[in-house]
Amino acid sequence: MKRLLKLFIALLAFVAAGSCSTVPLTGRRQLSLVPESEMISMSFTNYSDFLKTSALSTDQANAALVQEVGKNLSAAVVKYFANHGMSSRLNGYQWEFNLVNDNTPNAWCMPGGKVVVYTGILPFTQDKNGLAVVLSHEIAHAVARHGNERMSQELITQFGSIALAEVIKDKPEQTRTIFNSAYGLGAQYGVMLPFSREHELEADKMGLIFMAMAGYDPQTATAFWERMASMSGQKPPEFMSTHPSDATRIERIKEALPEAIPYYNK
Repeated sequence: MKRLLKLFIALLAFVAAGSCSTVPLTGRRQLSLVPESEMISMSFTNYSDFLKTSALSTDQANAALVQEVGKNLSAAVVKYFANHGMSSRLNGYQWEFNLVNDNTPNAWCMPGGKVVVYTGILPFTQDKNGLAVVLSHEIAHAVARHGNERMSQELITQFGSIALAEVIKDKPEQTRTIFNSAYGLGAQYGVMLPFSREHELEADKMGLIFMAMAGYDPQTATAFWERMASMSGQKPPEFMSTHPSDATRIERIKEALPEAIPYYNK
């Protein structure tokens, strides 16, 4: 525990010195306490463990579709970062796309480009464009380093109250202000949930650009999310949820389309 505490205090000082990263495309400043190489290393291990205990789909046609769309999207992402002089941000990426037999309507992408699509989301994606909406969104989470940001927030949530007293004793008022700004007033509702909703909307916008560059129509994103909105079951109100409401998400996607469509028309 003492070693973790010392490490965390050192990381806070690092942040106080102005160490933040910037999300590509949106320009938002984000907290990143964990080296991305560590995130990718943990990702590869966890992804391998997941595949050992999960059943890959035997639906060869849809598995091939996931591979095809994933390959096109990852190429578009690599091109986007190369065009903007940020290729190093993808250092260590080893793209991999797998379709897993699971009825849950979900998909995810770990740092380093490790992607899983659940068969349960295919009725909602319906075709290549719908699948591109999902995959581009999940890839956007990874390349935007949202996982790193959330893990950094969790570090603050778990150890902040312990480290705060030590930091206050040895650091100037500026450090206390920076710490309080990162920690928020009430970790759950002050930091974690709003950032998570912001991540979702940010990934939507970035995903539209990536899918358009890969040759998929970004205008189909609204139809996909409308299908997702039709899912049965009670959903929590937006302010209590880590995801934006369906109406908010669709509205923001429509607002972002004029920026994405030119990439599709090139």
